[in-house]
Amino acid sequence: MATVYVVAGLMHFIKPGMYKQILPAYLPGHKILVTLSGLAEIILGVALCFAATKDLAIYGIIGMLTFFLPVHFHMLFNEKASMGLPRWMLIWRIPLQFALMYWAYLYLPF
Repeated sequence: MATVYVVAGLMHFIKPGMYKQILPAYLPGHKILVTLSGLAEIILGVALCFAATKDLAIYGIIGMLTFFLPVHFHMLFNEKASMGLPRWMLIWRIPLQFALMYWAYLYLPF
């Protein structure tokens, strides 16, 4: 899981234009949002690797994925933001967010 988030975070710096394109117009500061979300993914991914920060990172990942949900709906309903992805894939990305949240939740000690 850590690798998934670190790589995803790095992609924000490798292909920032792609991430700016998918953000809704009502969100200000697309450049800083892309940078901050990339940093968050990297930090949370690394934090998963340490027992002292793992649980906090899991809660952070769940929160972050919740925050990202509106972007996935925006991609579904905005042709420019869809990046040319097929509609079935855009629809599939929404339940995938919940699956990723559940995957993180499974690592919490209960």
